[in-house]
Amino acid sequence: MSKFRDVLNTFDLNNIPNLDLVVEGALELFSEVELPTLPEKPFKEPLVVGSGNAYHTARIIFPDYKYLADESSFISAFEYEGVAYDGVVLVSASGGKHALKMAEMAKNLPLLLLTHNPQTPLRDHLPADNILVFPKNREPYTYNTSTYLGLILSRTKEDVRGIVEHMSELQALWDGYQLSKYNAFVFIIPDTFSALSPMVRTKFDELFGGMVCGRVFTESEVMHAKTVVNSDSELFISAGVKNDWYGNPDARVEIPLPDQYNWALLMCALYLTVGRIQEAHPPYFADSIEGYAQIATNIFGHPISPIVE
Repeated sequence: MSKFRDVLNTFDLNNIPNLDLVVEGALELFSEVELPTLPEKPFKEPLVVGSGNAYHTARIIFPDYKYLADESSFISAFEYEGVAYDGVVLVSASGGKHALKMAEMAKNLPLLLLTHNPQTPLRDHLPADNILVFPKNREPYTYNTSTYLGLILSRTKEDVRGIVEHMSELQALWDGYQLSKYNAFVFIIPDTFSALSPMVRTKFDELFGGMVCGRVFTESEVMHAKTVVNSDSELFISAGVKNDWYGNPDARVEIPLPDQYNWALLMCALYLTVGRIQEAHPPYFADSIEGYAQIATNIFGHPISPIVE
């Protein structure tokens, strides 16, 4: 039974799901399907490129590669003469938007595309063996949860059923908190999982804009003047880190984690928590995404739907 995926397959603009349900739906998907095999080292010295959270996911799944670039830096990275790249790894859920420009810049190099869109505009320009298409769920635009989670799981090989069980415990934890009384949230995570910090910050950007403040730091970052100004409406949430110093003592929550955990479990725990925060506040995202999709269509020059099928 796929109760969360059933919701994802049928929702419309009148009942957009929150991020925690999308996390649960992604875990249902990966309990049922087999992921493609992610190549260990497709090239010796490539440039790895991706936009937004695709870039940070690339950092996680290709930790040994030195040269990575995002939507702001890829042009200068391709023009950099200090290294001779022997290939390009392009990570893009849609296989469109900035990915098209990235692929154009890479036209003289072997290119491996990791995507979730079998209809990517790049499919006519690359050999089939150079495109790995990963499974995904139907989700609201920007959520990109099943997409990047699938890539991470293909690398870490974590036990999805174990993650599902832990998410049930985490849901029960948040059932006991009144998250609506806070309008600011600080996440503290281990240094070794620093690539998740910008991914969670991006979720706050997408879901709340300037309406709810979300900050994410590693245990070392938070030491450096991040808490000079305190607020009674700010909740500190630590995961894998003991917090004895930051925030009001009665506004500190530690997310319980198993003794052994990896990228996918921690990503799910953080995203699910953001979803519960979303649930506790007005539906800023749901009220805004249709209008934003119209603007994004004009920006990128091709149709952007508020629901990604």
